[in-house]
Amino acid sequence: MVAYMDHKDLGNRRISRERAAQIADGVKRVSDRIAKAEGSAGRKEGSVTLLAATKTRDVGEIMAAIDAGVQRIGENRPQEVTAKAQGLLELCRDRGLVLGTDAAGRDSSSVGFRLIGQLQSNKINKILPYVDTVESVDGPSLARKLATRALAAGRTVGILLEVNESGEQAKSGCAPDQALDLAYELAAMEGIQLKGLMTVGAHVDDEAVIRSGFAHLRGLRDRIRDSGESGTGTCTMLSMGMTGDMEYAVAEGSTEVRVGTAIFGPRAFI
Repeated sequence: MVAYMDHKDLGNRRISRERAAQIADGVKRVSDRIAKAEGSAGRKEGSVTLLAATKTRDVGEIMAAIDAGVQRIGENRPQEVTAKAQGLLELCRDRGLVLGTDAAGRDSSSVGFRLIGQLQSNKINKILPYVDTVESVDGPSLARKLATRALAAGRTVGILLEVNESGEQAKSGCAPDQALDLAYELAAMEGIQLKGLMTVGAHVDDEAVIRSGFAHLRGLRDRIRDSGESGTGTCTMLSMGMTGDMEYAVAEGSTEVRVGTAIFGPRAFI
């Protein structure tokens, strides 16, 4: 159990009107930043999707973001997926929304439910009933186990291949020079669908360095998508950009930015 989960009820469904308004204001500010960045980059409005990164946030806080227009949420830890899933599913249904795997084959308004943090193989079965996409697949071993268990459950799971563009040792993800071959291998597996690539921007103050990593990932995505290899035609997403560097990511072609602090404020727990 993660330490902060002993001190916060992540399944809590009730928050104050003031807190809900704070979150709605956060969603609007981030959405305005995205729209401005799209315009500056000459991109079509709405070409970038906002994913709310919901680590340490409870069900009530997450629903406030969904009520404010967020259509995709992402959890860092499998334990938080299972702690919040039932409450989120029920409250989404109350609003006529479908969440994660609940949206499969449905025409109703849907909210994506994603795992954006690391996944251990012994946690796969815990998240499979809920998440539609795992954005942090970084190697063939995890991909094979995920594919096998998805097939056993009679479904296909979306994945993003995580690439460590910055080369920072503290970050997960495959090496950029391994990404092409790995993407082709993953794209051909039954039980998973390669939807795109993900990276975390370099932790530096140099705009050129940050943007070069994003640009390189875009080039990899284009090569994979256009390769003609089995299963690569669906590799269209670029999940890159967070609170501090989303404008750079949008300028370099991101299709999804993952934002937590700018929506919810500072985390109360580590």
